Amino acid sequence: MTDEEEQAAKLFSGRVEFLLSAPQLKFLPEPIAPEIAFCGRSNVGKSSLLNALTGRKALARTSVTPGRTQELNFFEVGEPTQFRLVDMPGYGFAKAPPKVVENWKRLVRDYLRGRAVLKRALVLVDARHGLKDVDREMMKLLDEAAVTYRVVLTKADKLKASELEAVRAATETEAKTHAAALPVLHVTSSEKKMGIDELRAAVLADAEG
Repeated sequence: MTDEEEQAAKLFSGRVEFLLSAPQLKFLPEPIAPEIAFCGRSNVGKSSLLNALTGRKALARTSVTPGRTQELNFFEVGEPTQFRLVDMPGYGFAKAPPKVVENWKRLVRDYLRGRAVLKRALVLVDARHGLKDVDREMMKLLDEAAVTYRVVLTKADKLKASELEAVRAATETEAKTHAAALPVLHVTSSEKKMGIDELRAAVLADAEG
């Protein structure tokens, strides 16, 4: 473990608490701490990754029902608070009524464009499927909002090494065509704790940067 990884692990092993859920912009907390946003398709493993990063079992509720997260959920890290993690609504959820989907999109779009304390976003991509059109839409939205982001492959343990390498290479190549995507691709597995130390250190660096 590097010094940065140890520092991040120590911080995340301390105070990490749910702050609030914001179904609309007017419910956002005061912008007094840096924020790191987590976004991804429904069932990409967002809650599991948040739990793995923070070393909690149920900080973010995992659900077999896609689209359960319909609000921006804020978590505070550190005592006193050093930064916040923001769990964004999962996208690409076809079963929700169109009006609900439109409300989610508006909330996410407005948050990304208007939140001065937002330091970085993480776009989670299921390694078994690679980039989908809904992921590309999200990346484009971030590009347009000028919010820099990391692309994170989840569930990497579900693939053979050769398959994973092919998905990693293809994702990395495509990410380079996006203006706001950082060049480093993170390959993770919440179940096997693969890549968690590195991503934790990256999140801390982003928050402090």
